[in-house]
Amino acid sequence: MNQPIKKAIVLSSGGLDSTTAMAIAANQSYQIYSISFDYGQRHLFELDRAKEIAKHYKVKEHLILKVDLKSIGGSALTSETAVPKDSLNEEENNIPVTYVPARNLIFLSLAVAWGEVIGAYDIFIGVNAIDYSGYPDCREEFLEAFEKMVRVGTKAGVEGKK
Repeated sequence: MNQPIKKAIVLSSGGLDSTTAMAIAANQSYQIYSISFDYGQRHLFELDRAKEIAKHYKVKEHLILKVDLKSIGGSALTSETAVPKDSLNEEENNIPVTYVPARNLIFLSLAVAWGEVIGAYDIFIGVNAIDYSGYPDCREEFLEAFEKMVRVGTKAGVEGKK
């Protein structure tokens, strides 16, 4: 008897965290759909790495969306503000200059939208424990709240798909 194909969206920045998330999805036998974002970040080589990683994991489709967060501003990653080379934040509640306003909220929302279209109800995002205290959209409470929002704010969610 054939098992249904498990599809997953993996957010891929081309970095270590998202690559680890993709490896976990692959290890769990998901058919992977990768999504990356050209959001006006300084380092577009990350997108080249995301393409290589998608090829390595033989993703079903790799979507790269252009989302202009540079126009919004507010981050050293999308402006000419200096990016610190040392610690990004010394205090737990200090948001570093590398925080991109609502980046993961926006990216996850777009991943969920694509997931609804293709029937992928599992979303993988790699966020680093080091980012936890500095970036509010990398915290466990944010991810839990986002999951609740998806359940009430999407067709799939209100139809009972988790």
